[in-house]
Amino acid sequence: MATAGRRMENEKNKPIFCELSVNDLEPEITEIESLCVECGKNGITRLLLTKIPHYKDVVLMSFECEHCGYQNNEIQSGGKITEKGIKITLQVVTSQDLNRQIVKSDYTSIHIPHLDFEIPSQSQKGEITTVEGIIDRSIRALEQDQPRRREEFPDTAVEIDLFISKLHALKILDEPFTIIFQDISGNSHIENPKAPIKDSQCTITHFKRTKEQNHILGIYPDNEDVLLKPIQEGEYPLEQLEGEVLSFPTNCPDCNSPCETNMKLTNIPHFKEVVIMATLCESCGHRTNEVKSGSGIEPQGVRIEVTITGKEDFSRDLLKSETCDMEIPELELEVGPTILGGRFTTVEGIIVAMKEQLSSSTAFTGDSTDPEIVNRMNMFIAQLEEVLDGQRKVTLILDDPAGNSYVQNLSGDGPDDRLKITKYDRNFEQNEVLGLNDIKVENY
Repeated sequence: MATAGRRMENEKNKPIFCELSVNDLEPEITEIESLCVECGKNGITRLLLTKIPHYKDVVLMSFECEHCGYQNNEIQSGGKITEKGIKITLQVVTSQDLNRQIVKSDYTSIHIPHLDFEIPSQSQKGEITTVEGIIDRSIRALEQDQPRRREEFPDTAVEIDLFISKLHALKILDEPFTIIFQDISGNSHIENPKAPIKDSQCTITHFKRTKEQNHILGIYPDNEDVLLKPIQEGEYPLEQLEGEVLSFPTNCPDCNSPCETNMKLTNIPHFKEVVIMATLCESCGHRTNEVKSGSGIEPQGVRIEVTITGKEDFSRDLLKSETCDMEIPELELEVGPTILGGRFTTVEGIIVAMKEQLSSSTAFTGDSTDPEIVNRMNMFIAQLEEVLDGQRKVTLILDDPAGNSYVQNLSGDGPDDRLKITKYDRNFEQNEVLGLNDIKVENY
């Protein structure tokens, strides 16, 4: 009975989305009998809930019909829809770029400006593929009805044959081309073969969804109004929030199991009010601490440069907001705002967090691990360890367009030789990302 109880407890605490491992010879696969769209008989759909390193939780689906042989493979995000959509622009220059792993959702449209070719989001399901795989799938789709077209519409068939030859030329890379992925759900991803160094050929921007795009995803503003109504009516005034620890149910960001998040409003000396949130998952043991600004967006952005020379600099308090980019030029390291999220820690703590994230994740390389990427990752982790041991002098740069990031001045309000703070005016693109260009304050 005790053994059975422990087994049930282990099953209960087991994460919903588990990482695939060579030691896990029998991953938990769910089989469902479902209708075959080709022959109308029943086939088998297999579902696997797993995690993609450097990305998120996903549901892999594989259908096979034993009657007609029809097969279909799809991928869907297992996490929540992000607050903004994502646009990824990739410059394809070498054969290595053709082999980049792509994770695309059902809501991803693809555009190749060089050929004025666009694949609508409705025409291809979510999948894990490569740039070359997307081109091959497009070629197969165009070739599918060519025999019929040659009989009924010969002129159209000739034009399509010419376009197919242009798609084949993309794979030969006669000249570089650009491919653009736009996903309103924000759940698409492209492999960075240079990780953890910045990908100079890939540009990622986030955009605010339109009302129509929210409706496609099933998001309606009325639902948000209902959730915010108790706070708007003054049920939780600011005086009551200060000093109080509030708890609310959520899902673990690592395994997606139900857990609780604790939230507290506090003041950072010489800065502003912030909201600190901490989550502990009893299923997988994952801990996360996140911080968000308790006030609005500042009139100007801020760029903070701190030169790390010793233990004194490591002990500086540091607030990185969820809109802040981070950079260490000496290591050619650039970290986007979504990688570590918002954090209230120290200079040492933020570098340790980067090191731990790289150490705990393997590079996103599909079915095998590229030795070159593994070696590069290990060398980079070793460089971070040298920084933490005080063997390397580096500069940590925080660039926050919202102006909500902070590094402690060791001299109080006086001059600090190793700390440089620069305020700057945001450009149109930065205001667009923050949603400020659409704000209307006239007659408010």
